[in-house]
Amino acid sequence: MRLLSALVLAVAAVAVFNFGTAAEAKKYRFAFLPNTQNNTFQSTMNDTFRKLAEEKGYGYVCLDPDYDVNIQLNQFADVANQRFDAVFVIPVDSQGIRQGLMQLKERGIPVLNVDTPVVKEDRDLVETVIATDCYMAGVLVGEEMMRRNPDGARIAVLDFPENESCVDRVNGFLKAIGDQKDKYPIVATQNAAAALDVSMPLAEDIIQANPDLNVFFAINDPSAMGCAAAIKASGKSGIQVYSIDASPEGKAALLDGSFTAVAAQVPIEIARTAFARAEYLLDGRSIEKEIFLPSHLVDIEEARRTVNDWQ
Repeated sequence: MRLLSALVLAVAAVAVFNFGTAAEAKKYRFAFLPNTQNNTFQSTMNDTFRKLAEEKGYGYVCLDPDYDVNIQLNQFADVANQRFDAVFVIPVDSQGIRQGLMQLKERGIPVLNVDTPVVKEDRDLVETVIATDCYMAGVLVGEEMMRRNPDGARIAVLDFPENESCVDRVNGFLKAIGDQKDKYPIVATQNAAAALDVSMPLAEDIIQANPDLNVFFAINDPSAMGCAAAIKASGKSGIQVYSIDASPEGKAALLDGSFTAVAAQVPIEIARTAFARAEYLLDGRSIEKEIFLPSHLVDIEEARRTVNDWQ
């Protein structure tokens, strides 16, 4: 009888232990709301999030608004109604998604703002901002441009003012020039929407209107590739192209001479950091309000070694 009782207790203890283990296993559901998937930066982040979720057995979905802020707002409503545990967001328009952020806030769903920061007025609606230090990237590119052009240069800028991180890149570039504006004049500034197909005709017009142009500074690799294509189509030589991304395509452009210099963004590191911080939050731990991961200039050796990959 004592042996039987001991056996029953042992089985019960194992059952309780197994139940407790199952109850403690946390299976979260994460959503990623990028601004597009038609760019290897964002698609690399998606691939990284998906891989990490699969490794942990978490649910995961990515919704692509294709740069349409109204579609993205609808996607905010969808993930709010489905009560995901945490949401990673790259805003289509840094100033235009407050309504969506408020919906998630009201449902108690934490938002981790990745890559492109929301405007400062909306920072209270996100748990953290995790991004490449884009201001630093702009400074690095600006300093490299000045190093290569010590006697001065006439510069055209292809920007994307709707995007806060792109604004930071331009501000960093201008900070590097500082009080030497007379030596490094900005002769043209155009909103190229961070897209190759928009950038190329704009760059062609700038080249035609400024025959003494020396430099293009573009806020990302697709835009810079539009500049490089315009230079090639014009038949002109000697116009330098500076970019920020260091995508596989950007590294290839650096290697073949289409780009003069490129500073790195780090989408894989952003995604890994954001995923870990989401888990911290859901585990009841506090996290940093801002995490800006450092940029660096990519040299030829690094470009050769990592030409097929982001960082």
